[in-house]
Parts: sequence; C-alpha cells; structure tokens
Amino acid sequence: MHKHLLFFLAFSCSFAMPSIAQKSCVMRFLNEQKWNELFPNRYGVSTYKDPKRAAAPAIDFYSFQAFCKAAKQFPNFLNEGKEADRKRELAAFLANAAQETSGGWDEAPGGYFKWGFYFLEEQDWSKTHNNYADTSKKNWLPANGVSYHGRGPKQLSWNYNYGQFSEAYFGDKDSLLRHPELLATDPVVSFASAIWFWMTAQPPKPSCHDIMIQKWIPTTRDSAANRYPGFGTTVNVINGGVECGLANPKKKTQNRYAYYLYFCKYFKVDPGKNADCNGQKPFNF
Repeated sequence: MHKHLLFFLAFSCSFAMPSIAQKSCVMRFLNEQKWNELFPNRYGVSTYKDPKRAAAPAIDFYSFQAFCKAAKQFPNFLNEGKEADRKRELAAFLANAAQETSGGWDEAPGGYFKWGFYFLEEQDWSKTHNNYADTSKKNWLPANGVSYHGRGPKQLSWNYNYGQFSEAYFGDKDSLLRHPELLATDPVVSFASAIWFWMTAQPPKPSCHDIMIQKWIPTTRDSAANRYPGFGTTVNVINGGVECGLANPKKKTQNRYAYYLYFCKYFKVDPGKNADCNGQKPFNF
C-alpha cells in the first residue's frame, strides 16, 4: 500500500514541476486557439442538440488544458524523432482519437472533421460484448456490476486494458477495475488513458509511438504481413481485426485515413509512407 502511495505521489508531481521537455511537448505544435479551431464541437462545448445525449455536459471535458496535463506525464510523447516525425505522430494520435469519438456526418455543420471528440463514451455499448469483461485474463479479472466499454479519447475498452492502465497510472490494478467510470469523469485521467495506450507496446503489437517515429523495426513476420512504419499500422494496432486487410475499407476506416491527411495538412507535414492498412494482415492473424 505504501509503495503504491509513493508511486502515485511521484506521478502526480509531474503536474507541479514539469521539465522543459515536458512543458513544450504539445505546445510546440498546438495552443488553445488552434485546439478550439480543430475541435469546436467537442464534448462539453458543442451546442448541437443531440437526442443521444440526455443532458448537456457540465464541463469542457476534452479541453486543451486537460490534454496538456496528461501529456506532461509521458515525456517521450511528441518528443522523439525528427520534427516531421513528431508532427506525424501528433496528426496520427489526433486522427485516431477524433475518429474514435467522432459525432460527424457527411453534411455536418462545418464539415465532418470539425466533430472530433464529440462523444465521451461508446454508443450502444450495452448491446454488445457482455460489458467487455474477459474472465480469461486472470491478472485483471473484471469486477461485478461494472462495464469496461469504450471511454475517453481512445475509447479504452476491456478489463485487461483498464487493469493495465490502472497499474501504470495509479500503481494498482483495482482503481480502474473497480471504478472504470473514472475515465468518463476525470478529463486528465481520460486523456492519459489514450496516451498510455499510444505509448505502450503490447506484443506482438508495437506501440503506436514507436511506429510513428520509425523506432519500430518490423520482424520477418511483420514484413510478410505487409506491416511497416506508417499511420496504417497504428490503425492495425488499434482496430486491425475489424479495419485492416479489407479489399473495400469500411466508411469509418476511410474517415480515419481522411482525418490523418487532414491533420497532416494542418500541421504542414507530408503524411509519409504506409498511410493505410488495406494491404496489411491484422496482428492477431
């Protein structure tokens, strides 16, 4: 217990005394004005009357400040590789998060791309996946009476992901296994869950961070499956079993690619090679 408390206190101190590198990681490319321009319809800000939401959110949940506070706790995020690599990493992170949380449609006011970070939780989650509880994962057994459906920028789901993130963030697995709703009530924890997933390799999958900064070296098996550094492989890590290796990509996958190109253009960087996963085999095959 004492060890976990020390871990949490040390972790929390990053808010009070960020290093120079930590302070500049996001601010190098973004500020609050740009954030508001990119995400004018985010959860807690949009004035759109949506029947899917029972009440208007009380706070600007996906605020720029919350993103920055979470990013400070991951000093290598947007802070490795060449300048172009860092811009592509930011574009890739935002593209995946914006698509995961998008409330946009083709004729949406302002255009589809202006509706990223619209949803906080997975829509209609109760109809599928038995609360996303996998009892075969003995190290992170689900608690009774809670659901591990998608929440936050990454829409983190499944008990084993909540448990692993809880261990990394709080120093114990039970904080989020017992209270997964924290990802929908604490903006900084919510953003941190997305960045943690982005930065963490789960073999045989590399981390999305290492993919985008070209630190990841594909194995012979990866090469045979046509998996190489580029945005497409981050999609494979996140949702490859559903979205990759398809002759006719799904609409949401096409939107994910389009988001990436949109953000690359915004940050004035070439999208690089392997920007889709159409020809890739998923990691779990």
